Amino acid sequence: MEISQAVLGSRRAMATIAVKDIAVARKFYEGTLGLQSTGPNEPGVLSFASADTMVLVYESQYAGTNKATAATWTIEAGADGGIEAVVAALKEKGVSFEHYDLPDTTQQGDIHVSGKIKVAWFKDPDGNILGIVSE
Repeated sequence: MEISQAVLGSRRAMATIAVKDIAVARKFYEGTLGLQSTGPNEPGVLSFASADTMVLVYESQYAGTNKATAATWTIEAGADGGIEAVVAALKEKGVSFEHYDLPDTTQQGDIHVSGKIKVAWFKDPDGNILGIVSE
């Protein structure tokens, strides 16, 4: 079997996120974010479907130590109210959004705008930074 030159370019990627407490993570990722469990899962591991991709959360002592964005969801501009509607829906579920001082970026409420790109960041219960982006 020959591996293509792109090796991974034609394959799907998934977000892998460390959490401290799998029960708390299930409540957040299923209940708050609305992801669908693809179980059954191994102990200490949950897998979720997110459109045609996957999000895997697993228990780890290093949960929440990543200072960069762990996963980002894309929102089609204008679809179902766009990123503004998603931010509003998450806020109704108790999600607080992060605000960053970034070059060439303005804030419109909880949304950072740079040209045509709109981004909002929030954290899961373990402090993992998650984002939503629209362009």
